[in-house]
Amino acid sequence: MGIILRIAAIAAMAAAPAFAAESYIVVDCQTGHVLASKQQDDKLPAASLTKVATAAVTLDWARSNDGALSSLVEISSLALAAGGVNPVGLQPGDRLSLRDLLYCSLLASDNVAACALAESVGARLPNSSGLDPAGNFVAHMNALARSLGMSRTLFLNPSGFDAMEKGAKPYSTAEDLARLTRYAYNVPGFPFYVAQADRQVHIFRNGTDTPFDLKNTNELLGRDGIDGVKTGRTRLAGDCLILSGDRAPESRREGEQVFVTPRRIIVVMLRSPDRFGEGLSLLRQGWNLYDAWAAEGRKSPKSQSLDR
Repeated sequence: MGIILRIAAIAAMAAAPAFAAESYIVVDCQTGHVLASKQQDDKLPAASLTKVATAAVTLDWARSNDGALSSLVEISSLALAAGGVNPVGLQPGDRLSLRDLLYCSLLASDNVAACALAESVGARLPNSSGLDPAGNFVAHMNALARSLGMSRTLFLNPSGFDAMEKGAKPYSTAEDLARLTRYAYNVPGFPFYVAQADRQVHIFRNGTDTPFDLKNTNELLGRDGIDGVKTGRTRLAGDCLILSGDRAPESRREGEQVFVTPRRIIVVMLRSPDRFGEGLSLLRQGWNLYDAWAAEGRKSPKSQSLDR
């Protein structure tokens, strides 16, 4: 059976058109085994895929601060001036909960919301270097990246904004972003946020509750088991995408014991001319490769693992 599945997987890859994305990777979420890749170590701008790190730092902090996500945050003029898209139309003086700012950041990819998160949470995180709140938050993003082995990543802001006229620009790689996404899927709350197709948030403006309906920018949610993760787009980065899809866990019995194996794969694509078309195709091919790999016993040499 393993040979048949492997032949089918190889045939599927051979029959498919070459992917035009500049860089991509497909990995098994549980083990970090790399199923397919192309230029996965190339340093490229990651645009709003950066907000996965922003959410992870925020949710990690909130885990030890019960009820923190319900606290209201006021949008500052600095958050508005940080640059990038503001699809929710946030204005200085608006107040939202941290929870709703997460939804704005992850679903609508709102840069102002991401910067407001950084300012608020960064003021409450340890700050041995005496940085301003947003700078301190970004330092924690980079510390998280280092702890995950993301050695080819540099975060400069919480939104992925890369249109700075001077100085360094942020970058990452498909492989590093796969490491980040694997981590995020173990952060309580993160899988729920990115799986929402839409959400109503509450903006308190001039003392009035002004509801706003968000729609997730990920057009593939709900197809082929896809339940996340994040879109990104800037002029420098082009169109980027992280997808995650799952299948029902696989179970097998050995004597009195039953072993259950979760099944989830992650796709990261950078600079794709057709991120949703290529992303869906690559995810489907990834499952073919996963089936062949699983049939052969899920062997994962270190050279083919994110943990190498």
